[in-house]
Amino acid sequence: MQTRADRLAGLGTTIFAEMTALAERTGAINLGQGFPDTDGPAAVIDAAVAALPGGANQYAPLPGVPDLREAIRRHQRERYGLEPEEVLVTFGATEAVAAAILGLTNPGDAVILFEPYYDSYGACLALAGASRSVVTLRPPDFALDPDALRAAVARTGGRARVLLWNSPHNPTGRVFDRAELQAVAEVCVEHDLVCVSDEVYEHLVFAGEHIPPATLPGMAERTLTISSVGKSFSFTGWKIGWCSGPAELVRAVRTVKQFLTFAGGTPLQHAAAAALGLGAAPLERLRAELRANRDTLAAALAAAGFDAIVPAGTYFINADVGADAARFCVELPERCGVVAIPTSAFYDDREAGASLVRFAFCKRPEVIAEAASRLAGLRR
Repeated sequence: MQTRADRLAGLGTTIFAEMTALAERTGAINLGQGFPDTDGPAAVIDAAVAALPGGANQYAPLPGVPDLREAIRRHQRERYGLEPEEVLVTFGATEAVAAAILGLTNPGDAVILFEPYYDSYGACLALAGASRSVVTLRPPDFALDPDALRAAVARTGGRARVLLWNSPHNPTGRVFDRAELQAVAEVCVEHDLVCVSDEVYEHLVFAGEHIPPATLPGMAERTLTISSVGKSFSFTGWKIGWCSGPAELVRAVRTVKQFLTFAGGTPLQHAAAAALGLGAAPLERLRAELRANRDTLAAALAAAGFDAIVPAGTYFINADVGADAARFCVELPERCGVVAIPTSAFYDDREAGASLVRFAFCKRPEVIAEAASRLAGLRR
């Protein structure tokens, strides 16, 4: 009998492990998996160290350490003018997404997704017994087509309950504009959908602006906003995330979370509160470093004859390699000593991203420079 674990194993989530193993085996530079190779601000690390002998080593309250919850509220208020009714700290944003899907859907419900999408989304739906109706974002601009969105809702036959949104968008790097957000808001209000908004790259924007769906008319009462310190402050291994929004939606997530991790990382929660209190300077420095890395990699890809799709946000850049991306990525370490990910791994419609390759540029400048030098020597 096929178990749920068997079904999850077939969702393609092992691509990161496979490509990382390939990098280790070949000694290639790993631009496949998206995590930094340097730590975030020293002051935040110092706060974590100080919390350890300070008695912050037992279970945190289920909703999260009060100082962190207050820091999240202040962040939402000062950055976006939002006043969330409730805040819940989670074991990374991935747990927040999983608990949200499990808590807000029933088996047989449908969730609207935008592909390509972060690979855990499909697994979360499988765990919940929900189906997905997909809106395909196509290169090179990955723009949202409002008609395609409405068609995706119509295909569910009234079973749609949740729209899972992600901007800035992984893996494309697209930062959706206000007109696109307005189309999303209109559909959510018209069909009474809950918007689960994954905003983990909210501070990694190079062009345009990040607009939380909860700021649009009619959306605050139906939007669950998710973020974390992992991407914004380069502490991905800490797994400190959160969700915020209407009490009813946060309560649904909390009800599931209590039977997953309950609470975790108590000293790191205190440090995350310190991170959110640092102000704009460390975020601006990180954006500047990432922008420079992006531009270095884009120039190298162009020099090799590939069509680089320069992202407006996140720390991923896609390139159209004009060939089968999966084969290209398998051969790339031997050709030039670089590992990347075929973007088709994030699509249901594999043809839509068949020739796209995603590179992560959240590495030290010297690592990106070396990878760029190797890539520039390729020829399409």
